Amino acid sequence: MAKAKWIGGALGLLSGGPIGALAGFVLGSLFDNLVDDAPSLNQSEQQGTYQQNAYQQSYGRSGYSQSHYGSTYRTQGFDQEARNGFLFSLLTLMAYIIKADGKIMHSEMETARRFLRDTFGQVGAAEGERIMLRLFEQQKQQEQQSPGSYRQTILNCCYQLRATVGASELLQIVSLLALLIKADGVVDSSEVNALRDITLALGLSEAEMNSMLNLGSTTLEQAYTVLEVSPTATDDEVRAAYKRLVLKHHPDRIANLGPDVIAAAEQKMKAINEAKDLIYKHRGMS
Repeated sequence: MAKAKWIGGALGLLSGGPIGALAGFVLGSLFDNLVDDAPSLNQSEQQGTYQQNAYQQSYGRSGYSQSHYGSTYRTQGFDQEARNGFLFSLLTLMAYIIKADGKIMHSEMETARRFLRDTFGQVGAAEGERIMLRLFEQQKQQEQQSPGSYRQTILNCCYQLRATVGASELLQIVSLLALLIKADGVVDSSEVNALRDITLALGLSEAEMNSMLNLGSTTLEQAYTVLEVSPTATDDEVRAAYKRLVLKHHPDRIANLGPDVIAAAEQKMKAINEAKDLIYKHRGMS
C-alpha cells in the first residue's frame, strides 16, 4: 500500500505527539476503508508518466545560481524518513488551510490536486489526496465533538514541528503553503489568517510569511516585501537582506528531502532572485 509511506515516515520521525496521533488515525482509516477504492484523481489524471519538474533549471542571472550546488544533492541522496515526515506534515497543514473557511470547495480540491501533481508528480498527487481526505474526516469528527478544537490540534502540530525539524524545513513548508494559497489566482483572507497562525506557531515571522506570499509578484513594493526590507533601506542593507535570504532558503539546506522538494526550493530561489534584480535595476545597483 504505497499511500501509507508518507504516514509511516511521520510515525517514524515524529512518533508521539499530535502529528503522530493524526498519522495513526489516517493509517488506521486507510486500512479500514480499503483506500484503493477511495475517490481520487480521475482516470485521465492517473495515466501517463511522471514528467521531470520544470523547476530544475539554471537561473542565468547574477546572484544565486543552480551551478553552485547542482551536483550536491545528487551525490548526497536523501533521508526517506525525514522526507516522508515532512510530506505528511505538509499535507496536514494543506488540508487545514483548504478548509480554513469551514468548507471544501471543488475548485480548492482541484487546485490542491494540481499543486501536488506539479510538485510531487502523479503518484504523489494520488497519495496526497487520499491522505487529505482522511484528514478532512478527522477534522470533521473532532469539530463535531468539540467545536474549535482542531485549530488547537494544528497549532500543537506546529509546535511539535518547531521542536523537531530545522528552520529551513519550516520555511519550505510555509513557502509551499503560500504557493497553494496563490495557486487559483485568488488569495482568500481566511486562508492567509490560517497561514499566519501556522507561521507564528512554527516560530517564524509574519515578515517571512509575507515574503513567501509575494514571491513571483512584479511590483517594486512587492519585491521589497520579498526581500523583507523597507524601500527606505540603504543599498548595503538591501544587499545584506538578499544574502540573508539566500542563506535561509538555499536548496542545499533541504537536500535530505528529495529532488522534488529541492526543485520547489529552486523555484523559490529563482523568484527571490527576480525580486532582487528588480530592486537592483531600480536603484542602479550591480
